[in-house]
Amino acid sequence: MADEQMAEGGEHALAPRPLDAIDKAILRILQTDGRASIRSVAERVHVSRANAYARINRLIDDGVIRGFSARLNHERAGHGASAYITLKIVQNSWRTVREQLQALPGAAHIALVSGDFDVLLLVHTPDNRTLRELVLTKIQSIPEVLSTRTLLVFEETDLDPDRAAPDRP
Repeated sequence: MADEQMAEGGEHALAPRPLDAIDKAILRILQTDGRASIRSVAERVHVSRANAYARINRLIDDGVIRGFSARLNHERAGHGASAYITLKIVQNSWRTVREQLQALPGAAHIALVSGDFDVLLLVHTPDNRTLRELVLTKIQSIPEVLSTRTLLVFEETDLDPDRAAPDRP
């Protein structure tokens, strides 16, 4: 149950352990190159391989590192259409809607937000026809979805992970 609450961000989730300068340096390295070897990481942060290995495993166990993935050029990967879709949903239906959105082909990011809409969804599809079908037949058929608005992405740029690190050591 505690693991479930931590994953859900429930009120009983354990407080995260504080990250020191070495942990933050390891995170920056892995965000830039998720394929970096333990030896390389250890050398760059000036700790032993065993220490680097233990720290990375702790960061994974604590849920700080959620996984490793490749950053794609979506157009070259066959997904020439991208869009942000805003959704207004029935009050208290977030978990149900999230589960259904996660199952959508091309769903890349889902966020519960405040403001004029409730959910922000990023999708990548092969083309506009597939995007249209996704919105009109899949998303709008979810009973808890009250309305949608689609914002077509004309061009996108992934930012360097270092830009997102507010407190560099």
